[in-house]
Amino acid sequence: MKDLQETIGYTFKNPALLTEAMTHSSYAHEQHKNMKYNERLEFLGDAVLSIVVSDYIYKHCPNLPEGELTKLRASLVCEKSLFDFAKQIDLGSYLRLSNGERRNGGAKRPSIVSDAFEALIAAIYLDGGMEAARRHILRFVVPEIEQHKNHSFKDYKTALQEIIQKNPGEKLEYRLIGSSGPDHDKHFKVEVCLNSNVIGRGGGRSKKEAEQQAAREALELMGY
Repeated sequence: MKDLQETIGYTFKNPALLTEAMTHSSYAHEQHKNMKYNERLEFLGDAVLSIVVSDYIYKHCPNLPEGELTKLRASLVCEKSLFDFAKQIDLGSYLRLSNGERRNGGAKRPSIVSDAFEALIAAIYLDGGMEAARRHILRFVVPEIEQHKNHSFKDYKTALQEIIQKNPGEKLEYRLIGSSGPDHDKHFKVEVCLNSNVIGRGGGRSKKEAEQQAAREALELMGY
């Protein structure tokens, strides 16, 4: 397990946590011992992963509405992504599997390896706290988030403005058409007009977010 610790850049104060994270239930049952295996850690790791990813994308993707944040998070914490992350550190080779499970390719099975990746997150969290777990997780997810941002509009308003500017004389205007809710939880509604014609509407918890969503709707209606 020393090699794994060097690979992930984290040294455990309690190495038993790492051993537990790398122990599959098949191995524990084969040994016929009261041995801990990684299913409970997997449960905890899933929760830690979700909060770290949610916190990061909420802060670093300010223009994404709730629905897109949810989709982005789901894409980062799904089995396929976790399996890809695990392969980056060759996690499967460190798993303690039963002889039968190993012969059947368990060390390369996405469900087993992705679960172990979550268990490893929990082990780091329990051993070193949330900040250590955050550093470990972000090492894998930040490149994926940046790739996502590069393949989508970072700023719908700017994108719309650049399209409209290709036609001299056209004028864009954003209008606040309503707001609701208490001061601490306001919801704003905005429409975007092209030469006084409404081409998109949007809502959000700030005028800026509502304008972004109005611009996004306009882009969709224009086929972008």
